[in-house]
Amino acid sequence: MAVRQRLGVSPARAWVGAALAATALLVVGSLALPRLVWDRFLWHYFWGPVYADAANARCAVIEGGGSPTLLGSDSACRAVDAGGAIVAEPGYTVVSEVGYAVALVFFLVGVLYLLRYLEVGHRKSFFFALVPFVFFGGALRVVEDANDAALAAGVDTLLSYPANTLIISPIIYFTVFAITLVALVGSVWAERGGYVESYERVLSGAGTVVLVLTVGFLLWFVPTRLAGEIPGVGFYPQMTLFVLAASAVLAYAIYRLVDVYVPVINEGTGLAGLVVLFAHAVDGVANVVASDWLDVLGIPVEYGAKHPVNRFIVDFTEGVQPAALSATIGVSWPFLVVKLVAATGVVYVFDRVIFEENPRYAIVLLVAIVAVGLGPGTRDMLRATFGI
Repeated sequence: MAVRQRLGVSPARAWVGAALAATALLVVGSLALPRLVWDRFLWHYFWGPVYADAANARCAVIEGGGSPTLLGSDSACRAVDAGGAIVAEPGYTVVSEVGYAVALVFFLVGVLYLLRYLEVGHRKSFFFALVPFVFFGGALRVVEDANDAALAAGVDTLLSYPANTLIISPIIYFTVFAITLVALVGSVWAERGGYVESYERVLSGAGTVVLVLTVGFLLWFVPTRLAGEIPGVGFYPQMTLFVLAASAVLAYAIYRLVDVYVPVINEGTGLAGLVVLFAHAVDGVANVVASDWLDVLGIPVEYGAKHPVNRFIVDFTEGVQPAALSATIGVSWPFLVVKLVAATGVVYVFDRVIFEENPRYAIVLLVAIVAVGLGPGTRDMLRATFGI
């Protein structure tokens, strides 16, 4: 209301105006000052890394305002970088991470306005309906990994440039968001048109369909295109079965113990808290198994901790845990403990008051928290399942 009084427009319209203004500013800037706005900012930090990743190159280079060139070695990338060329490497930089973080917050606000406009998203059933889309996002990341592995091995792929940019991080997050948004709007339209009784059920069904199609693609693509071409690639269902079963047991055990001894923790979230615990258990268990126990499951591939938090925990454990114990139980198990403790703390923070005062805000945040655990956990689980 305060925003409406000061600006004379509703917050939702102000959000749309800000989105259009930012887009126009970038477009006009790229046309008026292409070397500065496009080459040195948008291409360097955002599109260039995606372009290099899509071509499985070590870097993409722009020299003298010409077209980008792909290079395949670190030494070549360093040489042109030293010569003053604009070099974009796959991955993230501080600038791109800040930019994507700002975009994430901006779009979350937009999602809240959209939910208010549609008058949906205030029930916890909406939260449960979105869970399949989080699984889908993690599975789609594995399609990206499989596609990259095929490119590196010289195997024909179904997705080549520019189509494969849609499943490359961070563009893939916008792809998943767009698919989810279309499913949401379509589900609400179907309910209000009298075609279905509950938009949440249709939404959940749509998420399940895209998840099944994605996993089905992997079940076809990996055995027929990659197995035999890349060492270790195959199908190891014991990984998925173990991770899901162990995560479910751990999450339910914690949920029941909390319910019996500290029930105030579960009062606000209810069964949604169980989903939060399960999501982060999947991330923790998948990391521990992929780091230390793949040989026990008979999976002939090796993975290591790449994210800074994982790497710090592993390095710290190696430094304080006796070598004999590390050889027996591994060094990544504290990551699972940290994930479960943190998830329990998050569930406690979402008390009854938050859901009563602003249910849509609480549910959107819960979905984001589930995505932080279940998305990467699903990716790690499925990567090991296919040995990618």
